[in-house]
Amino acid sequence: MMINTPYFLESSCNRILLPIKGFLQRPTSGGIVLIIATIFALTLSTWLGEQAIYRFWNQSLEILASQGFSLKLSWHYWVNDGLMFFFFLFVGLELKYEVLVGELSSFKNALLPVIAALGGMIVPACIYAGFNTGTLAISGWGIPVATDIAFAVGILTLLGDRIPKNLILFLTALAIADDLGAVVVIALFYTDTINTQALLSAGLLFLLLLFFNRSGIKSLIPYLLVGSVLWYAMLLSGVHATLAGVLLAMTIPIYGSRDIKDFEQKTEDFSKTKNRNGLSHLEFNQSISEIIDTGIIAQSPLKRMANSLNLWVAFGIVPIFALANAGIDLSQITWSDLFSEKVTLGVMFGLAIGKFIGISLSSWITVHLGWGRLPSGVAWQHFFGMSWLGGIGFTMSLFISQLSFTDINHIEQAKLGIFLASFLSAIIGLGWLYQVSRKS
Repeated sequence: MMINTPYFLESSCNRILLPIKGFLQRPTSGGIVLIIATIFALTLSTWLGEQAIYRFWNQSLEILASQGFSLKLSWHYWVNDGLMFFFFLFVGLELKYEVLVGELSSFKNALLPVIAALGGMIVPACIYAGFNTGTLAISGWGIPVATDIAFAVGILTLLGDRIPKNLILFLTALAIADDLGAVVVIALFYTDTINTQALLSAGLLFLLLLFFNRSGIKSLIPYLLVGSVLWYAMLLSGVHATLAGVLLAMTIPIYGSRDIKDFEQKTEDFSKTKNRNGLSHLEFNQSISEIIDTGIIAQSPLKRMANSLNLWVAFGIVPIFALANAGIDLSQITWSDLFSEKVTLGVMFGLAIGKFIGISLSSWITVHLGWGRLPSGVAWQHFFGMSWLGGIGFTMSLFISQLSFTDINHIEQAKLGIFLASFLSAIIGLGWLYQVSRKS
């Protein structure tokens, strides 16, 4: 029996690749990979010891270029200041899209998630401050203010059709507004000594990017080239370098260089010609090529960049960040650590309790004052369950903890509080919504 080798190979590859492709396209996949990376980091830290992990991530990597230029940073800094630039770029792109044409584009739709996000930042910060007022650890008040959008939305989608679809959309909008608040907190309160000259250079580069936007430049290459120099200027300025990602995102054009109607017209013309006259093989391929080219030109540069970054951020950058920052030697933790360390308690109660109170209370007041309304199909019992999920503050909280403290003990205590709060919030929120769906 003869085997068609090309077909057999293609069929075998499809059997292997299709499940992988399906996994990557699930909303929960990024959260699953992040959990695996976190467990791996905890296992390594417990097995090898925190000092061994610390020494590994603090090895230096130097980049040399022509004319004597060099940049030498530890692996830890390359991850937190370098790779996370792309994370903040992706967050900035999502923010811009939602504000201009998405869920936050209308004042009425935006008001409730924005107020909910604000309440979900103020109450956790106050709870943390209540535990740590008068201590050196008070600088960590920003740790419990942020919600991890990938984790929270991923947990919510596990319930599938059991919950209203608008609840997922609202949580996404809330988490995006929350991310914007966290970016502002980092910019205003977690900035070191300012290098005025470097900051001025960064400002001029930002103006150049705005000029590209206003001049109608749709190619992403000039933006990325200037954006990389902007990152370096921000690194030298003392303002956290990752904020260059948000600034770059603000300048990326949201509309393509050709109206989408051109694409629709070419598609319609192709369909009519094919049905009326028929097309030769050459004409068919040429028409399809023109349609594809027109579609690419019409596509939003902002969405094109966001789509390109999506998988890299979810399955590369964020898991690597977790490996570099999430490690704790669990063998050194005792029950007394959980209930005696004020940093751990402040972060844990700030996220797990403060987020729920802040989001729920501020939203309830807003709705009852008539300033906003619940999303269609969403009842308060659904909303309260979603509010618990706001306490999942993983990626951004870990990031802010690195900026808040120089004392390694405080950083470890903050990590423990983040893990405990995220776990509790996920379990309570998931259980709450599951019970609500059963009663419904």
